[in-house]
Amino acid sequence: MKKFYSLFLTLLLVLGVLAGCGQSEDGTKDTGTSGEKTEQADGNKESAFPLTITDAVDEEVVIEKQPEKIISLVPSNTEIAYELGLGEKIVGVSDNDNYPEEVTEKEKVGGMEFNVEKVISLSPDLVLAHESGVSYAKEGFKQLREAGIPVFVVKEATNFDETFETIETIGKITGTTKDAEEIVTTMKEDLDAIKEKVASVTEKKKVYVEVSPAPEIFTTGKNTFMDQMLTTINAENAVSDQEGWVQMDQEAVIALNPDVIITTYGFYTENPKQQIMSRDGWQDMKALKEEQIYDVHSDLVTRTGPRLIEGVEEIAKAVYPEVFAE
Repeated sequence: MKKFYSLFLTLLLVLGVLAGCGQSEDGTKDTGTSGEKTEQADGNKESAFPLTITDAVDEEVVIEKQPEKIISLVPSNTEIAYELGLGEKIVGVSDNDNYPEEVTEKEKVGGMEFNVEKVISLSPDLVLAHESGVSYAKEGFKQLREAGIPVFVVKEATNFDETFETIETIGKITGTTKDAEEIVTTMKEDLDAIKEKVASVTEKKKVYVEVSPAPEIFTTGKNTFMDQMLTTINAENAVSDQEGWVQMDQEAVIALNPDVIITTYGFYTENPKQQIMSRDGWQDMKALKEEQIYDVHSDLVTRTGPRLIEGVEEIAKAVYPEVFAE
């Protein structure tokens, strides 16, 4: 369970852009005429190095040249980097990284409290950190900076737009701007396609999302990413009257009587549907009577990166299978 909660803490990401001149709204600065201009062989737009950019904790990060050795401290950053074609430049990842499969061959540098000595030994020229890890690794970040290693703390994304902006920012600081723009464009098109399909729904289904099983049951209320996903697919969050991550007692869940139950912990817990079906007092709930209980892979709906829209589609197919029938 500790591992499960650890993974939930690793929601991503950041905004910030390269500027043409002076200080821009996103925190980037012109580095002067001495900045190296690098035209990417794969067609990426011209990027200027060195560049100075302000990260999620208001640190000015100077990146002297296009990064060639990158360490990622959270899985979402890693997935973005791989999608940008930077897999060969990744020299270290967190203990929680599991996608794509190639990450199993990379050096592991620890979890939220990473191994500072290990990171330094790999001589990276960019460390992609995350806002959610600041409280755990503030001292570690300081040691890396004192060792001359650029640490860019990615802002925690709380909606689709921030996720798109983060992908674009990571593209800019790694010299892969065009690839980032193409990824975001595709994600937006795929999201619009989902919205178009569910627009025909006239009777919204009430959905209860369970992100942690009994005995400590947790769900997601309003102002969470999962709540936005349910709104996007034209469904009703059964717990929209509460905010944030909400601990539920079983009687309260029974009273909700949702049409559909979505779980997000099947990868870590065996057979969540059977667990729910066997709970005392739950048998009269509509979702159980009609066996409308589905598990969506946690990584697809909690890692704010390139696979996020896949997660939205999985939820949409579970809630409105008739809309997505071939």
